[in-house]
Amino acid sequence: MKKYAIIDLDDTLLDFTRGENEGVTQLLRENGVTDIQRGLATYVQINRNIWHQIELGADRAPLLNARFTQAFNELGVTVDGLALEKQYKAMLDHNYYTLPGAAELLADLKHAGVTVIAGTNGTKSIQLNRLRGSNLAPYFDSIFISEDVGFDKPDQRFFAPIFNHYPTMSAANTVMIGDSLHSDILGATNAHLNSIWFNPHHQAGTAAYRPTYEVDSFTALKQLLLA
Repeated sequence: MKKYAIIDLDDTLLDFTRGENEGVTQLLRENGVTDIQRGLATYVQINRNIWHQIELGADRAPLLNARFTQAFNELGVTVDGLALEKQYKAMLDHNYYTLPGAAELLADLKHAGVTVIAGTNGTKSIQLNRLRGSNLAPYFDSIFISEDVGFDKPDQRFFAPIFNHYPTMSAANTVMIGDSLHSDILGATNAHLNSIWFNPHHQAGTAAYRPTYEVDSFTALKQLLLA
């Protein structure tokens, strides 16, 4: 059994994608975009590229503040991108959706004596609000958020304050769990930790990022952690 489990939040425990789709869809409709599927696809691609830059060390604020301007420009619509960013963040603050079984998984890990740690990229206020609103916050022994840490996964420096907080943490007793091959799995590799790729949608892997383990359900994840 692992003593420490560092668990990603978005699309690992929290259903970020559902809230994202609802929020962006609302903004598209309010600003006259009729082809919602194209609008969503355009935003998702731009947002993915922006977060990739952030994970490589770029300054997050100007990139995030410009993402809606870029997306709507591609759709032929002029908007106040900064105003939409503020509106969208307010929506995310209330995105309390969780993946089915997330609370039960965390409760079982806590009951078994695993130290459960949240390790997530994102904006501190949004992530804390979502954890509280989803009622998942009490299951975590501690929470580490990239905006607060100063570095984003997969940068190994993201993990430094976690190791400092838990001096008995080691590669043998700790595992990083997440849905993202780039931020979670590569991040674990950079930090010299084993990793579990949570892959319920059976996405194709890549040779560039190799997890130690792969699971497609919380049941399989719990069995692996408590073995």
